[in-house]
Amino acid sequence: MSFGSFPDVRPRRLRSTPAMRRLVAETRIDPAQLVLPLFVRDDVVEPVPLTSMPGVLQHSFDSLKAAVTEAAEAGLGGVMLFGVPADQAKDAQGTAATDPDGVLNAATRIVAAEVGDALVVQTDLCLDEFTDHGHCGVLDARGAVDNDATLLRYRDMALEQARAGSQLLGLSGMMDGQVGAVRTALDAEGFDEVAILAYAAKYASAFYGPFREAVGSTLRGDRKTYQLDPANRREGLREAVLDVAEGADIVMVKPALSYLDLVADVSAAVPVPVWAYQVSGEYAMIEAAAANGWIDRERAILESLVSIRRAGAEAVLTYWAVEVARVLKGSA
Repeated sequence: MSFGSFPDVRPRRLRSTPAMRRLVAETRIDPAQLVLPLFVRDDVVEPVPLTSMPGVLQHSFDSLKAAVTEAAEAGLGGVMLFGVPADQAKDAQGTAATDPDGVLNAATRIVAAEVGDALVVQTDLCLDEFTDHGHCGVLDARGAVDNDATLLRYRDMALEQARAGSQLLGLSGMMDGQVGAVRTALDAEGFDEVAILAYAAKYASAFYGPFREAVGSTLRGDRKTYQLDPANRREGLREAVLDVAEGADIVMVKPALSYLDLVADVSAAVPVPVWAYQVSGEYAMIEAAAANGWIDRERAILESLVSIRRAGAEAVLTYWAVEVARVLKGSA
């Protein structure tokens, strides 16, 4: 609308100053909405830098304590723990995943003792780090992932992680019925207060590449028979609705940036919190482009997180969680 040659409506008024832009911002990020993924390795005494993810480490048990304390002081919402066992500890069944003294369960006890009152202690519940074949479940005689046999392993993993002090179990294996199986096992053993985060819409993505280095993956083949096809939108929503019906307390979309439509779809459809995982490839791309001087690193990081929140994610798993929390607090 305009009068004569001049516009009557001027949306630019609300962009005129930094203070005005802050005041009318529709989407905000708070440190409490960020979750920091952490890798802990049981055969190192010093943290090991990851070449494909600059700034990210495989932690020793000692350096893990410092990392979670830093996360708590930054005001994060939680940490998600991934265990990295030594190669000799891996086998076809992923038995190290259910060893009470295995790397992930031992790390969980440490973190729960250090920051369990300040952060939500979360654990990845999947077999891929612990199997010698690198798949998220046990294999049948044909070499395919056996869905129902895997559920039995997930139930045992859930109980060990709950005993170790995990407050939120991240079911990331994409097996049919995994939420219901784990919820039943937890409740039967008196762990009804332990919550479930279902990686409900987890896609078979090329953006997981650097993560494979982080967890020492030994994957042979691919995961296309159980992770979602990137071409399918309705299927991702269907998976989320099924997980909620089975008892998921929170559902996740993974990856984030290439699947913002799914974040929006799921957020509009389910009555539970919706989270998203800003995965290793998303992190690595921004870091690489910034290192080459092609983009403004801090602006790109913040813009990527705002876009995930704007799509409907109420919390985001991101490797930049501590750094972003400091920026938001003005202390970076």
